[in-house]
Amino acid sequence: MCMCRCPDSGAGGSAALKFTHEELNTGSMLSVVASLTPYSDYNQSPRNMYQCQMAKQTMGTPCQALQHRTDNKLYRLQTPQTPLARTSKYDQFCMDEYPAGTNAVVAVLSYTGYDMEDAMILNKSSVERGLAHASVYKTETVDLREERGARMSLAPEPHDARSKSQPYQRPVGAFGQTLPQNLPCDPNGSAVKGPMRVTPSPATHKDSLHIGADGLPHAGAIIWPGQTVYCARDETTGRYKAHKLKGEEVATVDQVTLIGNKEKNAPPQRANIRLRFNRNPQIGDKFASRAGQKGVLSILWPDVDMPYCCKTGMRPDLIINPHAFPSRMTIGMLIESLASKAGALTGNWVDATPFQASDGKPGNPAEHYGRMLEANGYAKHGQETMISGLTGEEMQCDIYIGCVYYQRLRHMVSDKFQVRSTGAVNNLTKQPIKGRKFGGGIRFGEMERDSLLAHGAAYLLHDRLHACSDYSVMDVCGKCGSLVAPLNKPHAAADALATGLGPVAAAAMSAMSSDGGGMAGRVVCPICDNSSRHISRVAMPYVFKYLATELAAMNIKLSIDAV
Repeated sequence: MCMCRCPDSGAGGSAALKFTHEELNTGSMLSVVASLTPYSDYNQSPRNMYQCQMAKQTMGTPCQALQHRTDNKLYRLQTPQTPLARTSKYDQFCMDEYPAGTNAVVAVLSYTGYDMEDAMILNKSSVERGLAHASVYKTETVDLREERGARMSLAPEPHDARSKSQPYQRPVGAFGQTLPQNLPCDPNGSAVKGPMRVTPSPATHKDSLHIGADGLPHAGAIIWPGQTVYCARDETTGRYKAHKLKGEEVATVDQVTLIGNKEKNAPPQRANIRLRFNRNPQIGDKFASRAGQKGVLSILWPDVDMPYCCKTGMRPDLIINPHAFPSRMTIGMLIESLASKAGALTGNWVDATPFQASDGKPGNPAEHYGRMLEANGYAKHGQETMISGLTGEEMQCDIYIGCVYYQRLRHMVSDKFQVRSTGAVNNLTKQPIKGRKFGGGIRFGEMERDSLLAHGAAYLLHDRLHACSDYSVMDVCGKCGSLVAPLNKPHAAADALATGLGPVAAAAMSAMSSDGGGMAGRVVCPICDNSSRHISRVAMPYVFKYLATELAAMNIKLSIDAV
């Protein structure tokens, strides 16, 4: 807003404010995303900015022409809803074509302790009924064009001589459980795109349950981790290359599309395979209201143990801690809860456009919708008497409960969790490799070490940094303290046989040996006395041996003293 102060020589010589410019509308300062936040004039401004960031991270309705999209990754909410409380810009931007959340019955209550630190409790039965169910779509592209002189063609891998004679075995999971086999599906269904799709022949190849005669999966087929997604044949070498499904999630083939030339009988150039992954809410997934109140799902609480309203028996879908409100000052969310509750009872949408008082509309929305609640037999301020589902007793204070439009964000624990017991190691240091994609471990640093020491669990350092990392057993000379010098020397008898002296001479040399015969070899220290009297076997991290070797390469000797 631009304004200037102009002196006015009116009565008494007092100066008055005159405005030369003004905004066209009270909501002109708000962006497209900010103008969708209900009652944003009642929130602290940073919370409105947080909502502008989170609105772009919701699992909503990303597009309408899903069957024509080939996004690498796409998030979609299965049962989105239109909000009860909406701004005037909501219809102007046609947001009902792309709904991004779900109306949930929210109780502001500290219950069981699982809602501490912005965590929230979800009603397990609400989730089982479909609350915030979502899917992730991933597209795999098969390039069949000539590349470096090699041309790939789609073809299933045939049975070899051994597998042909063996009966079919159903797939087995990571823990030995038998996985269900694929349901029969129509390879000529509507989800199979492209005129060049080959009609599958009788199953004469591997993975015939979900892969057709053209090497591509059937639309609707279920693919388990480690199973073949598609199979291609190298026309030059004649070898088959089967591409396996990575990760630990079960995929459903959503669509198969062939891309090729218009010429008749021309081979396809590419194939797109779109996979669908189920993502129902689980512990660790992130949710947020439109007032910037974000949190993670801490537990799916059984419906029978949820608190319920004494008057109607209504159980909340979501419980949020009351400590989330005073410091953040998101009063707009409390007003949205009250107004949406009144709107649900009267069957009307709620106009939640900010700055309504400046536009000449009725002032206090809490008073306005409070009177509507009273007219329908409810408490004016949205509070209700509730009964604990755990004890069956009436709660000592009334609970604020209403409807809030909640968004499920795309930050899911399925994409972020990193856990490992054993796996690949670095060839140089023998320590676990890094990277979640490769099944690596999480680095245990100096500050983590300090935490263990502060908790009095110092011996866990031995477990994390030694036993579970690069545990190795090495030979150390107790006389010179060298870790690099000891070497495995073949026995004298083995030397005699190697030189061709015969078994008699070998036995004689074995008798003359200082340590006697009977061993294939011995570890000696060539620096000291070339004997094995001072050699000890010591368990240590392999990276320590690596350090000693690096120092030795720089002509620096590292000695170990016996304790």
